Amino acid sequence: MVEIPACFKAYDIRGRVPDELNAELARGIGRAYAALFVPRKVVVGRDIRLSSEEISRALIDGLLDSGVDVLDFGLCGTEEIYHGAFSMEDQGVDGGIVVTASHNPADYNGMKFVTKGARPVTGESGLVEMARMIMEDRLPDPAVERGRLSYASDKASYVEHLLGYTDRDSLRPLNLVVNSGNGCAGAVVDLLEPHLPFTYVRAYHEPDGNFPNGVPNPLLPEKREETARLVREHGADMGIAWDGDFDRCFFWDEQGNFIEGYYIVGLLATELLAREPGAKILHDPRLVWNTRELVEAAGGVPVMSQTGHAFIKERMRAEDALYGGEMSAHHYFRDFGYCDTGMVPWLLVASLLCRRGVTLSSLVGERMAAFPVSGEINSVVSDPDAAIARVEAVFNRGEKDYTDGLSVAFLDFRFNIRKSNTEPLLRLNVETRGDRILLKKKTDELLALIRS
Repeated sequence: MVEIPACFKAYDIRGRVPDELNAELARGIGRAYAALFVPRKVVVGRDIRLSSEEISRALIDGLLDSGVDVLDFGLCGTEEIYHGAFSMEDQGVDGGIVVTASHNPADYNGMKFVTKGARPVTGESGLVEMARMIMEDRLPDPAVERGRLSYASDKASYVEHLLGYTDRDSLRPLNLVVNSGNGCAGAVVDLLEPHLPFTYVRAYHEPDGNFPNGVPNPLLPEKREETARLVREHGADMGIAWDGDFDRCFFWDEQGNFIEGYYIVGLLATELLAREPGAKILHDPRLVWNTRELVEAAGGVPVMSQTGHAFIKERMRAEDALYGGEMSAHHYFRDFGYCDTGMVPWLLVASLLCRRGVTLSSLVGERMAAFPVSGEINSVVSDPDAAIARVEAVFNRGEKDYTDGLSVAFLDFRFNIRKSNTEPLLRLNVETRGDRILLKKKTDELLALIRS
């Protein structure tokens, strides 16, 4: 069987440039996507990486050679391609591709794909077959009539869609720290600014593929601290930071404390259920107690789904869920084509702060105390399956669930342990019912078993 290029992953394409991903391969990817999905018109965009323009241009050439029309969004966030794919169907758009490597190192690049209606393309639904078509030289000959290339410069419909998640009549002045990490988020903040009564402390606002301040990954400790410091220095009401393609959004309260994504899931679920009581809310299996309690209290129906954007999106469509959230700061919305967005979450939280006249710490502080968490802890292990088996043997009296890895729940604590899709890693998450001492004890106990 033909060997698939290393850059083809389970949900997207990611690899070092030029060794694993380059213009020649990108052109082939465009032709393979066109041959497999037979789109009429595809929206294409790219992030700020120095290699993105060349790779995007080659990708577009492959699509045009195949007779596919392309609407080039230029520099943009991943969610802008999603929005184009689901909102422009009446204009003939039935696919979308964004060239991005999100928070990966600077010498990486990649691609994310959707088909009609912003449905994700995964390894199983097309990426593997695309790779085989390229490697087995099964790409069709160029089309007799080359596709047409046009450019999109007006983001008005996207901005108006984002503003639709706010309660504009109740908005009041807020002082916000916004850290774009020299990624793509800053341009959208600037477009939203005239419509909102907020002031902004901008950090690393200009897009710069040289990453002069490091790769935009707000989960790194040093990146957390720079946003926290700015919140404290400027007396801001909230801090917000994004990764490079801003499909994830991270929060700091008015005291500069970083808020784990887990607690934001419950907060957003409560806010949305106030608008649509009885709706279904999806969550991942890693941490669940806080989310389930809040969703049920707000009259919603919590539904657990396997971790990962493709699984979440597929399940959301099947359940017609209003919202889905992962503790990793991916937030999915039915009205956003069941896709993840890094702009809608902060607009919802800001709207909530304005309407209630409260601080972010007051909204999440009690929940953080009620359900303290370990944070996700990674362990490098030679045999992940054996490590999971050791853990299951010791904690065999709890209530088990295998939705994603192994979850075991007891009355006063719960944990999830799951394998990484790409590395020999185990990822551990532990939560308790208000007991930080027990949290440390069980976390240490589990890590000792995993790493023994």
